[in-house]
Amino acid sequence: MGTYEDLPAELVTERLRLRRWVPSDAEEYRGLWLERDARVPPVRRIDAEGRPTVEDIRGWLRNNPLAADPGLGLLPIELRDTGEFIGYCGLTVGQGSLDEPEIAYELAQRAHGHGYATEAARAVMEAAARTGRRRLWATVWEWNVPSFRVLEKLGFHRSDRITEDAERGNTIWMTRVLGPE
Repeated sequence: MGTYEDLPAELVTERLRLRRWVPSDAEEYRGLWLERDARVPPVRRIDAEGRPTVEDIRGWLRNNPLAADPGLGLLPIELRDTGEFIGYCGLTVGQGSLDEPEIAYELAQRAHGHGYATEAARAVMEAAARTGRRRLWATVWEWNVPSFRVLEKLGFHRSDRITEDAERGNTIWMTRVLGPE
C-alpha cells in the first residue's frame, strides 16, 4: 500500500466549489438519499423508520467532515454563484482500494443535465493524480446511463469486471489510468 497526499479540502472550478462537509449540509445530503432510485440497495436509502435522519447525518458530518478514509474524501458540491448545495463528489475506497480508489458522485435531480457531475469529477480526478494515485475505478449500475456518459467524457473505459445482481441490475466496473491525457 502506498503513501498518498491528502485530497484537498477545497476544489474550485469555473462554476463549482467542492469543500469540506459542515453539519448544516445534513438536510440537503439527506435529500439525496430521498431521491435515490428504488434499485439502489436499501442500506443506501431511507429505511421504513426514516433512518438515517437529519440528526444521524449531522452526527456523521461532525465526526468525519470528509466522510472517508485518510487521503480520500467526498466533498459537497455547491454552485459558486449562489452557494447552493447540489451534491457531492470525491474519492472513496468503495469497491476499489486505498491505492486505486473509486470516484463517486451524486447530484440532486434538480442539478442533472448541466454538466456539473463531469466538471466536479474532472476536478477530483486531477486532484487524485496530485495525491500520487495512478488509477481510479468507478462502479455503475448498468441502468445508470447518465453516469456512463459522465465517465466516458472523463476517459473511463469498461473493465472486464462485472458484479452480477439479478435483483438490482449488474454493476459495471470502469477504470481510468491517471496521468497526461
